[in-house]
Amino acid sequence: MCPACLLIPAANAQCRAAIDAIVGDAPAMRVLDGDAQRAMIASDVVLLASGTAALEAMLCKRPMVIGHRISGLTYAIVKAFGLLKSAHVSLPNVLAGETLVPELLQDDCTPANLQAALLRWFCDADAVEALQPRFLAIHETLRRDASARAADAVAGLVGTPA
Repeated sequence: MCPACLLIPAANAQCRAAIDAIVGDAPAMRVLDGDAQRAMIASDVVLLASGTAALEAMLCKRPMVIGHRISGLTYAIVKAFGLLKSAHVSLPNVLAGETLVPELLQDDCTPANLQAALLRWFCDADAVEALQPRFLAIHETLRRDASARAADAVAGLVGTPA
């Protein structure tokens, strides 16, 4: 593997073909069949769209940059009717109630802005180190001792104390 590689997990064979057509045999790029989680774990920084992938990257404790664009018409409707109720769109930021990871949306989602945000994570080890305990705290909040809570729920249903 090359010293600096871009790992691209393809969701399915059709995506793989489209990515391969763009990437070709570029030595610094590796296309994986699925395995998004493995790619995240192997990565120093993750670039992704908002959604559950951002939560997965957070659970893998990886710094990330969120880039997301929706159609102009959809964006206009969302803005006009005030449908976006949160200041953030990515789950790590929503769960934290503040900006932990950059969200580059709509017109801010440009190659130059994405590059700058990604490079920040590569160049600022202190920022990456400060992010880790924040992600861990959110992870612990989400876990909430699920096994014990499930056992209590089952015990309550069958009428036996846990």
